Amino acid sequence: MSSEPELQKRALRAELRERRRNLSSLEREKATAGFTENLESLVTELSARSISCYLSGTNEPNVRPFLEWAERSGIRVLFPITRDDGLLDWTVGEGRSETSSVYGVPEAVGELLGPIAINDVDLILVPAAAIDASGMRLGWGRGYFDKTLGSMERCPPVYAIVFDGEFLDEVPREIHDQPVNGVVTPTRIIDF
Repeated sequence: MSSEPELQKRALRAELRERRRNLSSLEREKATAGFTENLESLVTELSARSISCYLSGTNEPNVRPFLEWAERSGIRVLFPITRDDGLLDWTVGEGRSETSSVYGVPEAVGELLGPIAINDVDLILVPAAAIDASGMRLGWGRGYFDKTLGSMERCPPVYAIVFDGEFLDEVPREIHDQPVNGVVTPTRIIDF
């Protein structure tokens, strides 16, 4: 039986997915330029030399131009790899090749470094469906990032990446949900 917050999350995710699908190519281009600029600013401001970030899929905020900048700037990037046990492995993705996870999400291909590799980064950038004004993150429902963040002994700053319309007053929450330290949109960086 589904709980009330779970049902609210499901409905909100469906609405946000539809909104993302309906963005025009011009809106996407403008958003990508804004994301790239703001992510570069954040990494520079935090003097981050090692980060973790996901590979963006079709309807997600496009972080690929930012990742190219990070590589050119000599910043080490760890990419998440989904595991059957609900945890994430990490790779630096040698050779720039990628594959699709069982969920159809793009994943880098490379040597697996294990779940604790994330402990050494200066900044964690996570996908999200929405973020609320208190820093609570609504993910896409699989719990990988909540488990990862909840298991870390000392967590570096965690920033979610969402479109402007996905920064909301409030999102439904459950006990296992993990908040973030900030959010990056195409127009701003917000710290909590």
